This record gives sequence, C-alpha cells and structure tokens, in this order.
Amino acid sequence: MTAVAAKQIVRVDRVVIRFAGDSGDGMQLTGDRFTSETAQLGNDISTLPNFPAEIRAPAGTLPGVSSFQVHFADFDILTPGDAPNVLVAMNPAALKANLADLPKGASIIVNTDEFTNRNLAKVGYAANPLEDGSLDGWNVAPVGLTSMTVKALESFEISKKDAERAKNMFALGLLSWMYSRPHESTLSFLRRKFASRPELVAANIAAFKAGWNFGETTENFAVRYEVKPARMVPGNYRNITGNAALALGVVAAGVRSRLPVFLGAYPITPASDILHELSKHKKFGVTTVQAEDEIAAIGVALGASYGGALGVTTTSGPGVALKGETISLAVALELPLLIIDVQRAGPSTGLPTKTEQADLNMALFGRHGEAPVAVLAPRSPADCFNTALDAARIALTYRTPVILLSDGYIANGSEPWRLPSVDELPDLRVEFATELNGERFLPYLRDPKTLARPWAVPGTPGLEHRIGGLEKADKTGDISYDPANHDFMVRTRAARIEGIDVPDLEVEDPDGTARVLVLGWGSTYGPIGAAARALRQRGMPVAQAHLRHLSPMPKNLGAVLKSYDKVVIPEMNLGQLAGVIRSRFLVDAIAYNQVRGLPFTAAELEGVLEEVVKNA
Repeated sequence: MTAVAAKQIVRVDRVVIRFAGDSGDGMQLTGDRFTSETAQLGNDISTLPNFPAEIRAPAGTLPGVSSFQVHFADFDILTPGDAPNVLVAMNPAALKANLADLPKGASIIVNTDEFTNRNLAKVGYAANPLEDGSLDGWNVAPVGLTSMTVKALESFEISKKDAERAKNMFALGLLSWMYSRPHESTLSFLRRKFASRPELVAANIAAFKAGWNFGETTENFAVRYEVKPARMVPGNYRNITGNAALALGVVAAGVRSRLPVFLGAYPITPASDILHELSKHKKFGVTTVQAEDEIAAIGVALGASYGGALGVTTTSGPGVALKGETISLAVALELPLLIIDVQRAGPSTGLPTKTEQADLNMALFGRHGEAPVAVLAPRSPADCFNTALDAARIALTYRTPVILLSDGYIANGSEPWRLPSVDELPDLRVEFATELNGERFLPYLRDPKTLARPWAVPGTPGLEHRIGGLEKADKTGDISYDPANHDFMVRTRAARIEGIDVPDLEVEDPDGTARVLVLGWGSTYGPIGAAARALRQRGMPVAQAHLRHLSPMPKNLGAVLKSYDKVVIPEMNLGQLAGVIRSRFLVDAIAYNQVRGLPFTAAELEGVLEEVVKNA
C-alpha cells in the first residue's frame, strides 16, 4: 500500500463516522475494526452500535439496517456524537434509514452497485436519489464497492458470493486511508479470523488493500484527514466494551477476594457477551454455567454463594422479573450475590437490541415482602470495571444481593480504558466463620458495624445451621413465627442496606454560581456532561452530578439537591429516578424523559437545559 501521488492532508480535531448497511454486510465488524485501529493510534473514542433484533432481517429493508457509529477526537469526548460527519451507506435502505441524522454538508460514501430498481422499491424510493437531486445538500461520493471488490478478487479461488461479502473490507480500507488509520492489526485480525480458510484470509486482505489503494489513487478523494492522539493520563490503554469491562471487573473481584467466581447465566440480549467473556477465564478460578432458564441460573449462583464462592448471574429485564423470587431468598439468607442487569427497551420482549433505563423501579422495589438490596449503575463502558468491583465489595462485606444496572448503550459501546495495576484494586478478602461464636454457632449474630451475619462454608465442623426462606430468629437462626422477631429482622435487614458505606455525591460546578443542577444515573452521563460542557462554554453556568449508588443513595444527596433552585433529571424512562427523588427528598425535580430505544443527544439536552437555566 504505497503512495502513488501525494494528496493534501487536512488536520481535524474530531470526526463522527457511521457505517450502515444490511445486517449481513458486516457493519458491526467493520466499525469494530475501525475503532480498534483508532484506539491503537491514541484518539479518545466513543461508539454506538445499532442493529436489529432479528438474526437475519429481510435483506435490503429498513428493519434490516445495521449501523455502527464511531466518534474519535484529539481531546476528551463523552458521547458517540450527535450526528455523523460521514455516512457509509451500503444500500438504499441504509441511506434512507440514516439520512435524517446527517447534517447538510456532511459526506456520504454510497455503494452504487446496490441502487437497483428492486432495492429502491423495497424502501419506497420512487426515483434513484443519486440521480434526482435530492442529495444536493450533501457531499456524495458514489463508489461501486461491490463490483470493485469482486474485480479485485477475481483471481482468487473463492465464490462470487464470498467475494461480494468482502466489500466491507474494501470500505474499511478506504476509510482507513481517508482518516490515516493504521492497518496492521486489522490484517492480523483477518489472519486469525479466517485461519481455517487461507483463501478467505488472502481475499479479505486483498479487499482491504484494494480499498486503501483506491483512496490513494482515485480523483474522487483528493483529501486525507488526520486526527492527532488525545492527551490522556499516562498508562497502558485498551479499547473496551461495557460487557467486557463488567466481565473483567468480576474476574478482578474474584482475584482480590481470593474467592472462586461462579456465574450462572441464561443467554439473553444484550447481556450474553458477559457469559462469553467470563467463560475464557477459567485460569482465574471462574466457573461458568449456561443454565436451562433464568430461574435455574440464579439458583445455581445463589447455591455457589452458599458454598463460599462469589455468585454472579447476568441477565436483562425479562430475566430479572423471573429471578425476583430467588433474589428475595438471597435477602432472607443474607448471602452475597451479584445480579447484573443489562437493561433493554421493554416491556416484555420489547426492543431487545435497543437501550433503555426502565428497570430502576424493579431493581429498587420489584420483590415480594420487604426485600431491600443494594443497587449500583455504571456511567460508561470503562466505568463498568470499577462498578463491578464496587458491587462485589458491597455484596461480600454486607452479605447482600447487589443489582448492577448497565444498559445496551453501555454494554455494546466502547471507549479507551486505562489498565489499572493490581495494587490500585481494593482488597476484598473475606473472613469466613471458622469457630463457634457462642455456646452454639449463631448464624445471625451480626457484625456491629456492618450488620452482616457470619458466612459459614458448609462442612465447617461445628458450624451447622439452618438455612431456607422461612423467617429466622435473631442470632440463633431458628425458624421463628414471633411477630416481634419478624418486625426486628425486617428492620435490621433494611438498616443493613441503609448503612452501606458509599462515597458522598460529587458535584461538578466549576465556578460555584450555578442555580440549576442536572442529576443523572447510568448511561446518561455522557450526553449530560457534553450538554453541560457546551452550556458553560457559552457562559451559562450549570451543575452536574451523577449517581452510581442508587440504593443506598449518598448521605449528602439531600443537602446537594436543596442547594440548587432547580433540579433536572434526564432519563431514558418515564421518570423513575425523578419519582424517587420527589418522594424521598420532597424536591420538585424536573423530569425530562424519552423511551425511543436510543440514547439522548447532547444537542437535545443542551436545548432543554438552556431553557431551564434561562428561567431559573
């Protein structure tokens, strides 16, 4: 891939690219490879994969469009970008599904080979938009991606169908040239991916190089772009998705607690990748079981906790509903258990591959009886690692189930993550009960600081005790129907959760003059932060705070809320956190809500917050 003629190189500080095509066109793979190369170069990155729920939606139709958006910059960024600067459209459906998001003046690289009368008719185009002037407001670059790929691979001993499939590598090569991305790791990736079929290795590498060389030689693209590396805290970085970060956080929790990790899981979108990742780490004492259903999955995880392991189960909203009875059992048993809920748009099956924050009420209140648990939520893909460690700390220290609320946006999105040293990680070692704590073993004799009961591994001599879901007597653990004892145990379990040690809420209010506070949780962190940053740059003060701990909440939250004239809470639900804040703190929070299966855009929130700030 040597240069034929020097072309102008233009330096830019940020770019948003969206790859879009049929769900069989490999857009997720293309976007992932472009992201990996960009991470290697040292840019800050944020990504937004978006794909249909169907395994193979009808080819060439709007429901079958799959896209991958990547935002990369030479400075700290918080979101995958509100709108693409460049759209790569592999067919008419991809163009039609994404054109409304594209600002005028943006670039469109379109695969002209797919703009046949049949494909145009599938998505309702009466005329070819490449010819009728309807795209005059954009910079359109027509490229025969399919035919050029097939031509480049005509000497290879592969089928025409396999040659056509390689068009995504042609497109990746072209975009890698346009934005001065490195490419060696992609070539290595292709060698690994198709190792069993050497002819496909050679063909895909050739398609990538053909795309690169097309950019270098064609007059259609006279300019290359360069985005310098971002200034970041020194250290070793890798690009990581939220699901991968959660899995590694669980592994780290097992190592730092010196406990075996046991995952009981049933596959469900978008949580399944945590099971896939954890299954690779047996050498760290991780055991994974794909159970026959959601109820069995949490049952074996709770059994593992009873046996002295760190029990973990992963799922999404429908699975949490099925697991509710066993979560209540874990509350009664007072054993550590980590429940990871990667939220998706509901109710019921809903939109399985789209994002939402609508499981908060279920996490806080969705069990029979008085069954409080700790609830945490990461704010970004990289933050999933630390949140998993924090959730494990709480579960092990306080002997309680902990629900961790991620979502599809965080789970599938990615960003750079600085690898921590082992010394930076918390010490999570646990002391099991090994001897009598009275004339007999008292399984509910509590630690006076944490109110946690002893954790006795089955088989420890002399520490036999009764377990089960029936109410236990204080200290002895005997079955008790005494009204006063039940009242005491219910209140004690609640006090144990309220007494969990969580850090105070930090508020970002640079000059201390803001009268409006924006409060968020989970994946709204990026859009809220970008919107608040934009308002401050325009001289409009606004404060931002973000909750990781949703049960119990930070002790200073009430004081923080009352120190601002107005509190705005954006959520991807119909106002669940806002309802909790109103009832608990008697603050008339302003809820801003959407349930579109997509994250907020920064520009959208900026407009909403501007109106509130002006009227504060």
